[in-house]
Amino acid sequence: MLRSVLEHGPVARSTIARLTGLSPASVTDYCARFAELGLIREESAPRRSNGVGRPHVPVDLDASRFVVAGVHVAVPYTTVALLDLRGRVLARRELKHERTDPGWVLARAAEALRALLDGVPDCRPLGVGVAVGGWVDRESGTVVEHPMLGWRDVAVRDVLGARTGLPVHVDGHARALVNAERLFGPARGGGSVLHLFVGNVVDAAFATNDEVHHGPRSQAGAIAHLPVPGGTEVCDCGRVGCLQAELSERTLCRRAREAGVVEGTNPMHVVAAAAGGDPDAVALLVRRAGAVGRAARLLLDVLNPETVVVTEIGIIHREDCLAALREGVGTERAAFVVPTSFPDSVLAVAGGSVALDVLYRDPLAASPQAI
Repeated sequence: MLRSVLEHGPVARSTIARLTGLSPASVTDYCARFAELGLIREESAPRRSNGVGRPHVPVDLDASRFVVAGVHVAVPYTTVALLDLRGRVLARRELKHERTDPGWVLARAAEALRALLDGVPDCRPLGVGVAVGGWVDRESGTVVEHPMLGWRDVAVRDVLGARTGLPVHVDGHARALVNAERLFGPARGGGSVLHLFVGNVVDAAFATNDEVHHGPRSQAGAIAHLPVPGGTEVCDCGRVGCLQAELSERTLCRRAREAGVVEGTNPMHVVAAAAGGDPDAVALLVRRAGAVGRAARLLLDVLNPETVVVTEIGIIHREDCLAALREGVGTERAAFVVPTSFPDSVLAVAGGSVALDVLYRDPLAASPQAI
């Protein structure tokens, strides 16, 4: 029901009943409970239906009282953020990894979250969402394996929960971004959506009928070792042409260094060089986007989703990369492939959406009263 208010508010209770299939009495009861908790509020000006009868008093989400904290752990840095109940980023920080041992990374994240929360004293935190690449077991809140960070069996939920005193929810970042698209992006209300994340880690997530597929111990979406035809990169697994080895940002930056485009390891410097007219940078980004499109086409063939959402830096920032992506997918299905809805805040939104998904699935269990 709270999802209906998020998607359609300000909305009349009668409309909520029609959208959810709940009885008017149940809707009235839930609205009263959510209003008491501070999750929704009544609109100040009642509306009349066709100018006759009793005026309707619409309800809307109250996004002013509560926040969720988000943590996204990437390979080079951790992003910490605060989001409101509409998924809007209120504050964020990026913490560069001087070390990658989990205790140090998570301690810094907890410290940074405390500082952000101190800046919004009138807002109450409902919990912490953590999004991480690699193999993440949502049920236990554990990063089972993240080879690039060197993490294995890291009890993220327990560690951050002890340091923050808040409920902590952990999931893989591709699944987190599927939830973000379902809650706050154009894909909400759709039947099925696939998210393809291409960063240092390359993985995917698939949702259908509002359920994200996790698989046993949340291993679904592990596509790092899918073979890329014509690939030349040697993977850590010993094979040549694995998807992650070919498309990772590490590979992009190494190729850019070899071409004399950049000197460092920041993929945004490649994007900046392309924006400045460097033809080698443009070629690297467009070629990568086309390969991402071919990977998306393979996943489309297997899963046949209504929408494919892609998070990849070239596609986010450049129209020629988006065109190359869609060419790689194929013209007959290109319209179904779109870039992320959160180009300026994708990592912050990923972390926060882990907690927001829990709230919208079970508002009373994740409510202020339960914390």
